[in-house]
Amino acid sequence: MTSPFENYLQIIDEAAKIIDLSPKVITALQTPNNILESDITISSGKTFKAYRVQFNNARGPYKGGIRFHPEADIEEVKALSALMAIKCAVVNIPLGGGKGGVQCNPKELTEQEIEEISRAWVQAMADHIGDNKDIPAPDVYTNPKIMGYMMDEFEKIHKRNEPGVITGKPLELGGSKGRDTATAQGGVFLLEDYREREGKMPSDLKVSIQGFGNAGFHAARILYNLGYTIVCVSDSSAGISNEAGLDPMALFELKKQYGSFASIPAENLPGTIITNEQVLESVCDVLIPAALDRQIHADNASKIKATIIVELANGPTTPEADAILESNGVVVIPDVLANAGGVTVSYFEWVQNIQNYYWETEEVREKLQRQMLMAFNDILEFSKEHSVSLRKSAFVLAIKKIAKAMELRGRA
Repeated sequence: MTSPFENYLQIIDEAAKIIDLSPKVITALQTPNNILESDITISSGKTFKAYRVQFNNARGPYKGGIRFHPEADIEEVKALSALMAIKCAVVNIPLGGGKGGVQCNPKELTEQEIEEISRAWVQAMADHIGDNKDIPAPDVYTNPKIMGYMMDEFEKIHKRNEPGVITGKPLELGGSKGRDTATAQGGVFLLEDYREREGKMPSDLKVSIQGFGNAGFHAARILYNLGYTIVCVSDSSAGISNEAGLDPMALFELKKQYGSFASIPAENLPGTIITNEQVLESVCDVLIPAALDRQIHADNASKIKATIIVELANGPTTPEADAILESNGVVVIPDVLANAGGVTVSYFEWVQNIQNYYWETEEVREKLQRQMLMAFNDILEFSKEHSVSLRKSAFVLAIKKIAKAMELRGRA
C-alpha cells in the first residue's frame, strides 16, 4: 500500500492534468518549505523525536495540528502538512499548511510527562512558530489542555502575550466557542446541502459512522437530532448495528460506563456487535469514515453500499479505492472539504485572538456554514462543468488559488 505522501503526490499529478501548471508550481506543491526535526528530552531522561513540517505559506501563515502518537513520522507529517495547505485553500481561508508531531505514546505517560513534552516541543520550535508565522493546533492525542501548555511556554520564551500562536485552546485562554463540534458540524452542513439538492428528507437516509471520537460522536449526535437514522456506529474496538436506529447519546453513556463498545454486556447492547470493516460495508445511504486513514481501499471499495461518503477522517480513501467508488457512482465529499470545519473555526479563533474580540456560538456557526457552503458550491459547479469527481474538483480549485498566490508573490 502506498504511503499517505505518495497518495498526495498522485492526486497532485491528476489535478495537474486538468489545469496548466508551471514546473515551478508543481515542484512547490510537492516539496515542503521547511522540515524541522529535533530530539526533545524531559526530566525523567526520556527522549522523543519531535517534528514540524511547514508546507506552503503563499496564502498565509502555516497552519496545522500537532499529534502525539507512537507512529508519528516525517513521511506522515509531510503528507498531512501538504493536505492542510490544500484544505485551507479549499475553504478559502488565508493560511498555508503545517503539521507537527512527537513520537510518543501518551497512554504510557503521566500527566506531568505530557506537560513536559508539550513545553519541550515549543522550546524546540519557538523560533519557527508565531501568530504571523506558523499556528499549531490539536490533533491525534492532543487537546485544549496541551494547547494551553504550549501557548504558555511560547509566551514565557518570547516574554509577550500572543494567544494567536496556538488554536484549539480552552475558552478561558482565548479559545473559540463552537470549536469542539466544528469538524462534525462542517461535514453535516455539506451533507444537509447535498440532501436538499437531491430533494430528500433526513428520514429518507440511513447513516453508518466509523469512529466515535470527537468528530464521529458529534456527527452522529447532530444527524440523529436532525432526523437521520443512525444504523451503524463503531469505536476502535467494535461496531454496533441496528437497522431500526441507534441513539448516539445512549451509546456515549454506554461507552463511558464500559470503556468500549466491545465491553458492553450483551444484555445492555442496543444492537448487534459487528467489526469496523462491516461498518464500512453496511447497508446504508450515507457512510461517514471518522476514524483512521486508508480504511477504504482497493479490497473493500467495491463492497461499499452507501451512495454518499462524507470523509470526516483524514485520508480514509486510497486513490485506488477512489477510482472504484467513482466508477460505481458513489459521491465522495472529500476530506479536504468535509472535515475542514475544524481548521475553519481554528481560523476564526486566530482572528478573534488577534483582534481581542470574541464571538458567540451562533455567530461562529453562521460563519462556518457560510464558509463551507460557498466552497461546496464552487466545487460542485467545477465538478459538473469538467465531469470530474468532487475530490479532483476540490484539489484543482485549491491548487489554482495557491498557484495564483505564488504568481503574485513572484514565486512562480
